Amino acid sequence: RQLEYKAELHGSEILKVDTFYPSSQTCSKCGYQNKETKNLGIRDWTCPACGSNHDRDANAAINILRKAIEQKQVA
Repeated sequence: RQLEYKAELHGSEILKVDTFYPSSQTCSKCGYQNKETKNLGIRDWTCPACGSNHDRDANAAINILRKAIEQKQVA
């Protein structure tokens, strides 16, 4: 609620992505979903499909941003 209020105050908008979207398991380079990374203790991983190395949090942030923009364009 507070974020929505502040976004409106500053002329921004909040884009929401489903809580269960596998953002940290999906390679932001090729889209491969690596189910081996479900363990939150794994902080970085290499995509078995394309070989890209990912920091778990940075990769998730890229995927969440893309998903939110994609959802906005569809709506």
